[in-house]
Amino acid sequence: MSTTVFRCFLLLSLAIAHGSGYAASADEQIRLSMVQQQLDNIERLATQTELANTTEQNERYRFDYPRLIQDIKRIRHGVQGYLFPSRAQPRDPAELVGDYRLDTLPPESSP
Repeated sequence: MSTTVFRCFLLLSLAIAHGSGYAASADEQIRLSMVQQQLDNIERLATQTELANTTEQNERYRFDYPRLIQDIKRIRHGVQGYLFPSRAQPRDPAELVGDYRLDTLPPESSP
């Protein structure tokens, strides 16, 4: 999947998670549970892909799987917070990074 697809999905999930502060209806709870299942699937795929990745260390760009997984956990936490609010609290204003490309330095040549 491309980075754009991940970004769109993450933004859509955030929009759902940051809806109004009232308790979710039964239909909304079902749909948000499905969103959480999809987040689980995406996280599992990202972890498997990271483990199976055979990217050479000298490549200039690599996909930042840990950052993606961190953002997925953040979205999941937001959905959980909406479905099961503990009490009224200020929302976390931090934004997702969304840039999952790592720049690697070229290997230094030995003298």
